[in-house]
Amino acid sequence: MESSLEKEDPSKPYWLFIDNPTPRSSCITNEDMTVEKNLRGVLRSEVDRSISKDNIIIVDSLNNIKGYRYELWCLARAAGIRYCVVFCDTEENSCREWNNRRQQEGESSYDYKIFEDLVRRFERPDKRNRWDSPLFELFPCRDGIEETSPVIADAASYLTRKVDSKTKDIKVLQPTIATQTVRGAEANSLYEMDRATQEVINAIVEAQSQGLGGSISRISLGQHLPTISSVTS
Repeated sequence: MESSLEKEDPSKPYWLFIDNPTPRSSCITNEDMTVEKNLRGVLRSEVDRSISKDNIIIVDSLNNIKGYRYELWCLARAAGIRYCVVFCDTEENSCREWNNRRQQEGESSYDYKIFEDLVRRFERPDKRNRWDSPLFELFPCRDGIEETSPVIADAASYLTRKVDSKTKDIKVLQPTIATQTVRGAEANSLYEMDRATQEVINAIVEAQSQGLGGSISRISLGQHLPTISSVTS
């Protein structure tokens, strides 16, 4: 997708967001529903701060929950820009085989329990939903994935092609009164809140990683800051 966008419009900048930077944190965050939800919120805020008509944002995340895709669609509508979903439609058994093979070869992979939970909670994109449309579908098991894939090229063209009043096949989302917000006045406070939240999340993830699954009673957030106490019933 990245290379296709550069070919279509090399002058236009874009941002690539990845929510789980390491295999270890990927397993931790998807095992802890609260942390997973918080990380989705941080990612959404990063998109919200960066979104504009002058760039293209690729949200390279699981995006497996339709409610979260709806939130991203609302951000695009409020900004008055184009939006699309690129979906790699892969059979469940093929995904399971790929994940098992990666485990055997020592590559980054999901634990069995987490993988099965992700499969169970996955909400398939549906082009009939406005937040899943337009939907560009790839079929890796059947067709493979190449940089020159027609589907990827079509998605890149949809996002970069020039439009005018006569254009019918490209939809630029239009903001409504309900989605328009005063962004400037809230930008600094939202940024500080998100940054503080991310620091707390990072501290919790790091403590869990060092604990290797054991019980953690207190987590330090740094000098002159209160510690977090873990309470279990």
